[in-house]
Amino acid sequence: MPDTVADLIARAKTQIENLTPEQAAREAAEGAVLVDLREASETAADGVIEGAVLAPRGMLEFYADPASPYHRDEFEPTRRTIVYCASGGRSALAAMTLTGLGYTDVAHLDGGIKGWREAGQPLVPPGS
Repeated sequence: MPDTVADLIARAKTQIENLTPEQAAREAAEGAVLVDLREASETAADGVIEGAVLAPRGMLEFYADPASPYHRDEFEPTRRTIVYCASGGRSALAAMTLTGLGYTDVAHLDGGIKGWREAGQPLVPPGS
């Protein structure tokens, strides 16, 4: 029987570093890059974490690969990189993908922006 997406996410979470909102906030303040994997419609509706790089999940590999014509300078394989999404599924899979691309210091925000908000962490409101 093939895996479900829930199986893939659960397996990924056992192989990556899972951060709480407090841990992610502390690391961001110390210079880690936060990567928001949500779609533009999601960030427009919910806001973003201040300073986060917006990289919709469908473009992550292209932005992250230094050999890609779409590579963005914010993505550096040795830089501490923390990915997040709405609730933690896409970011768990994305952390695995970045590791496969040679990123050596990757984590994901477990619970995503939903967990961030529930923990009382600040957001840049939509339209700001």
